[in-house]
Amino acid sequence: MRDFIVFDIETKNTLAEVGRDNFNDLQVSVVGLFSYAQDKYLSFDEFELSACSDLLRDACIVGFSITRFDIPVLNKHCNFNLYSVPRIDLLDDIELQLGRRISLDLLAKVNLGMSKTHHSLEAPIMYREGRLDELAEYCLHDVRITKELYDLARSQGYLYVPQWGTDELEQAFFNFEAMQN
Repeated sequence: MRDFIVFDIETKNTLAEVGRDNFNDLQVSVVGLFSYAQDKYLSFDEFELSACSDLLRDACIVGFSITRFDIPVLNKHCNFNLYSVPRIDLLDDIELQLGRRISLDLLAKVNLGMSKTHHSLEAPIMYREGRLDELAEYCLHDVRITKELYDLARSQGYLYVPQWGTDELEQAFFNFEAMQN
């Protein structure tokens, strides 16, 4: 049976530093993941990306904005095409249904009552300052949030998404049954 892996990456630099669409110039500092098969969280630093890649190869990967960010950045570290791995991108599903994007932090606040611990632009600063344990914990916290959102969407079939500029909530619906087999 295929493992489901929720993952997130952090980078040493930002798109503002390398150019808006230059994903190949972004450098991975840490990858955090949760493996449902192992029932545990793992983190991989920049020197352990091969081991991380081995876990992702035969999995279904789950994330938040992974299609637009994490996969393009991490793909160059894999000895296979990461785009070919089955994936669930919660943000892609929300955008397809509702026609807009939303931050992970806001989605977590509305659905889980929890917040991110840092902003993603702080990750390169943590890396440069040598705060690697804090960086790994931040990445794993985002993985925990994404996992909890995925678990909630699987159990109830939807997530609440706030409408722009109001307190009103819409539902984004999910059907993951086909991928569970």
